Amino acid sequence: MVDFPASPFRVPYDGSFRVAKAPTRVEGDDEDDDKDALRAAVARISELQERLYAHNRVSLLCIFQAMDAAGKDSTIRAVLSGVNPAGCQVHAFKSPSTEELDHDFLWRTTCRLPERGRIGVFNRSYYEEVLVVRVHPELLAAQSLPGELEPERLWAERYESIRDHERHLARNGVVILKFWLNVSLEEQTRRLLRRIDDPKRYFKFEPRDVTEQAHWADYMASYELALRQTSTPWAPWYAIPADDKPKMRRLVAEHIAETMESLHLPYPELPRRSRDEVDELRRTLKARLKD
Repeated sequence: MVDFPASPFRVPYDGSFRVAKAPTRVEGDDEDDDKDALRAAVARISELQERLYAHNRVSLLCIFQAMDAAGKDSTIRAVLSGVNPAGCQVHAFKSPSTEELDHDFLWRTTCRLPERGRIGVFNRSYYEEVLVVRVHPELLAAQSLPGELEPERLWAERYESIRDHERHLARNGVVILKFWLNVSLEEQTRRLLRRIDDPKRYFKFEPRDVTEQAHWADYMASYELALRQTSTPWAPWYAIPADDKPKMRRLVAEHIAETMESLHLPYPELPRRSRDEVDELRRTLKARLKD
């Protein structure tokens, strides 16, 4: 079990989390300081990713969930800017396909889990099935679920399935970090307006984002329940304030770096026989230089 570093933003494991008490903004350093701290954390992640890749015994899975315009894409881009692409995999999950709907709700993400030695990122995930689908239960009709549908029982079973799934992954070397980027309704509204007004941002705008705002209270209730039910010692949630993007990116990067450092991953050492073989190969190469 990973000893995840302490954090004021970590969602408690005892089910006491309250969305209303989770800050969407925190005071602190100015923007330049946040950018400097982000660069430092990214440099740490880059070096630690090399160790992770060389060690090849565990993997890191970072899950990002948030309301629209909270900054998932830009945060993932900023945090992984210094990571070797060969050691990183990012998957964005949209509405499920017909094939995906013909499987259980964990199937499509299970197929995209990171291999040992790599960092995997889920931009949205199986948590959509207890967030969006809970707010819009009519989506269940397309899932061809067995038996009679009992919504409250279904949600409880899905929370249990998620906890069991993540525990299984943790037992098999997947280090799981889950980030909820907590943006306020007011800040989301400002960002949606910027998408409409700025030609360079308009491609990001979808009318559905505005209509979904009408369900804000339902989404917050769904997030609260999901985070309460699934923040565990083996797969913790972090409720990261998201109204200030530079600070949000810094916090995410620092949490990832600190978690990777806590793994204490050594570079692999060669056994005695292999070292002897390498010494012989070294002598061969040096002899060729002399020739």
